Amino acid sequence: MLCRSHERDHDAIIGLIDAAAEWLRTKNTDQWAQPWPSEDDRNHRIRRDLIAGRTWIAWQDRIPAATITADRAVNPIWPAETRREPAVYVGRLVVSRAFAGRGLGAALLDWAGLSAGRCYGARWTRVDVWTTNTALHRYYLRQGFNFCGFSGAFGYYPSAALFQKETGRARPAGQPLFRIHPPPGG
Repeated sequence: MLCRSHERDHDAIIGLIDAAAEWLRTKNTDQWAQPWPSEDDRNHRIRRDLIAGRTWIAWQDRIPAATITADRAVNPIWPAETRREPAVYVGRLVVSRAFAGRGLGAALLDWAGLSAGRCYGARWTRVDVWTTNTALHRYYLRQGFNFCGFSGAFGYYPSAALFQKETGRARPAGQPLFRIHPPPGG
């Protein structure tokens, strides 16, 4: 079940991130080798997004399966000329290794794009990806995203590889991998 997260979910999200970071250490990447720029800053960003209602968590029974943060606010890492068109900016997409390989990450990306397209006419699903994690770059390309270059907006920012996908290319899953709670209109 996909639910909007609350502050009480902070530890579950940190747990997903920490488990992913541990797994990433085995994948020849420096992504999340340590919280950026510090653990306190990372935790503050997560809490801020929880309070603002931008973070969702997919649960299987009482086990956190995945999380995604999606926001319509313009992400300043993107070049000014791209910010004119409405978009959803996705971040902190993390799937538990116990649920990996089932298409959950792809389904969440498409859900974010479809929802944003429906709710406020977003044309793009955009994501900034860890600059040095080329395996993750390939993942986004396989999901139908286009590489848009590297941002130089903030000097050194570890997630400066920019990818976007037209929301019109997002597809609802044939067999839904999650239900939204509460359901629309519920």
